[in-house]
Amino acid sequence: MNALHERQAAWRDGLTRYQRRAEQLPPPAVEGTLTRMIGLTLEAAGCEAAVGDRCDILSSAGVRTEAEVVGFSGPRLFLMPTSDAHGLSPNARVVPHHGQQTVRVGEELLGRVIDGAGRPLDGAGTPDCQMPVQLMGGAPINPLAREPITEPLDVGVRAINALLTVGRGQRIGLFAGSGVGKSVLLGMMARYTAAEVIVVGLIGERGREVKEFIERILGDEGRRRAVVVAVPADQSPLMRLHGAWLATAVAEYFRDQGRSVLLLMDSLTRFAQAQREIGLAIGEAPATKGYPPSVFARLPKLVERAGNGARKGGSITAFYTVLVEGDDQNDPIADSARAILDGHFVLSRRLAEAGQYPAIDIEASVSRAMHDIVPEEHFESARQFRQMLSTYVQHRDLISIGAYRAGSDPRVDAAIARWPRMQGFLQQHMRERADLSSSLAGLAEVATAEGTA
Repeated sequence: MNALHERQAAWRDGLTRYQRRAEQLPPPAVEGTLTRMIGLTLEAAGCEAAVGDRCDILSSAGVRTEAEVVGFSGPRLFLMPTSDAHGLSPNARVVPHHGQQTVRVGEELLGRVIDGAGRPLDGAGTPDCQMPVQLMGGAPINPLAREPITEPLDVGVRAINALLTVGRGQRIGLFAGSGVGKSVLLGMMARYTAAEVIVVGLIGERGREVKEFIERILGDEGRRRAVVVAVPADQSPLMRLHGAWLATAVAEYFRDQGRSVLLLMDSLTRFAQAQREIGLAIGEAPATKGYPPSVFARLPKLVERAGNGARKGGSITAFYTVLVEGDDQNDPIADSARAILDGHFVLSRRLAEAGQYPAIDIEASVSRAMHDIVPEEHFESARQFRQMLSTYVQHRDLISIGAYRAGSDPRVDAAIARWPRMQGFLQQHMRERADLSSSLAGLAEVATAEGTA
């Protein structure tokens, strides 16, 4: 009798375990059909899937296209293909795959170039990574659990180290129009920044620039400790979004290993434009200069994933380029980025045309963490430099036409006397590295020098 009771108890336990496991399994996929395609948007009916789920679209001709659910309206699902949609036909089968998208990351990614889906672009085979992470990120970090920004980061650029000091874990925007040297500046920071791992996201840029950035700007030295995620402009808007999320997920992985990570994303504007394409395609109403509200909701979700981790953990110091079309600093994306980032560096076309590289407009740029991470004497020297620079720029026209008379204003006289040294200090060759200590020594020398008019 006891043996019978034991067998019955074991049977009930097995049934309970089976029921629990069945409850944890995702529901079976319900297939549907493709009913309409307008532009880049596909509509499917008869299937059930959540926003973010992947779907395979199988045409009668055997063409397989991968798509992602980007919205729904009643029983209709809105899909966006991740690749070319040629060959699709009406009533094609739509097979959903439930669950959040994951990517595999690991040490094997160092030195590699991958696309927005994690596939290799460098011809070296698929990276053998074992750690799966969610593409869109997990739960956000508790702001009270983040390590504060307390330590300056040496980026190897004299003007930034001395006058716009960046803290480890800070998030900065590089605001620039086209052709003013933002890619070269990113390459300088990738080679010279004191970071253990560099993650570069080339999102929505020209395909030619990808190889040029990797070989000529990043170089062999920078590439050995870098992971490059490249999604050129000819890729679908969904893949451009995935590229930015993937670059951030890779940076998060190395940060969680306790490492210092430098994240360079070029550009945040292309990310926003990709989300605009998707939002408008599924019928979202434009709100600000053609950008729908989802764009301004996505930007902080991406940016807030960077920064310092939990106390005594790793850090992600991030630089996001922001394209200002026509050098308009009031562009809605630029305006939104300024509000959510920890500082902004403005690259000036006027300075670039005058031959000053890097063409950083010191007057228009700010690092919001600088006053908390540098000694008082450093902050005071930087303030004096900025004052002298501003004084000279305000009187530039009078000085250039000879209308200013020496002795009229001691501040202008001092600015004129130190102007050659200030110009030399702000200029730096792309192959020249200026560490933090030498940058501070040069700043002190300029701030205290008498100079000659």
